[in-house]
Amino acid sequence: MALKLYYDDDADLANITDRKIAVIGYGSQGHAHALNLKDSGMDVVVGLAPGSQSREKAEKAGLTVMDSADAAKWGDIVVILVPDETQKALYENDIAPGLEPGNALMFSHGFNIHFKKIVPAADIDVFMVAPKGPGHTVRREYVNGSGVPCLLAIENDATGTIRDVGLAYARAIGGTKAGVFETSFREETETDLFGEQTVLCGGISHLILAAFETLIEAGYDPVMAYFECQHEVKLITDLIFEGGIANMRYSVSNTAEYGDVTVGPTIIDADAKARMKQALERVQSGEFADAWMAENAAGCPNFNKLRETAAKHPIEEIGAEIRSNIRFPDQQKLVDKSVN
Repeated sequence: MALKLYYDDDADLANITDRKIAVIGYGSQGHAHALNLKDSGMDVVVGLAPGSQSREKAEKAGLTVMDSADAAKWGDIVVILVPDETQKALYENDIAPGLEPGNALMFSHGFNIHFKKIVPAADIDVFMVAPKGPGHTVRREYVNGSGVPCLLAIENDATGTIRDVGLAYARAIGGTKAGVFETSFREETETDLFGEQTVLCGGISHLILAAFETLIEAGYDPVMAYFECQHEVKLITDLIFEGGIANMRYSVSNTAEYGDVTVGPTIIDADAKARMKQALERVQSGEFADAWMAENAAGCPNFNKLRETAAKHPIEEIGAEIRSNIRFPDQQKLVDKSVN
């Protein structure tokens, strides 16, 4: 398969400099998009619910803030960056009434469009620019003169201009400095949910917990268990991020690599892969999306219980104590809840 990427030279900011951009939401992605757009010279406002705690943060950052409905009516490009589970109601109540033919809706995740929780009118452009990293990283890399790779997807091109608009938007948030890949809403949504559930969040977190518990139950010191099963994960993933699995195996000891290739397949075996296939089928069918929306509609009773249980796990207590005593390099935190 030929790999096609778009960079700065492929994207012309002039395609959006005369467009009014309303960023709805000021969370991890929202704050990064709004600030990067503003610093790129775009005409941008932030749309928030009345009384939102994020209003003060956005205003202190020099951004104009409006109520969500007013921002959506004002904008030519409406960027929906609130949580997936709240988008449908927000769209129906605040956004759709203010849209006009030729306006554009922009998403950073295809969940609500792909699973048809949101169905815009045929005369509205619908596209996605999805940074492949948390919003705090999107902002940090932009400030540092770099960017985070992005995905571009076009769901509806009513005006015939939306690919150029999407590339310009990606450039304005820094994405074309790293590279922009084109995909579809379906592929982005299904692969993203699958990756989160089986590797990036669900897989790695439960692998860490199971390994930690195994060592504790065998009588090992919790400090040693924490270092081996959680602390060093970053050191390994940094090597993989930089140059792939082969780069990691090149860097670790021969003993570690031998353990990797001989014991690893006995942990993540054919049964684990079969369960991954089941997880993918649940994503593809929409079963997971429906279950999550139903859980949210019910007030998240099961989700909240799971959160409470996870927060009480011994690895959290020992981890907090260890991290408070380690002398990490003096650097600005990626996530500072007082400003982002």
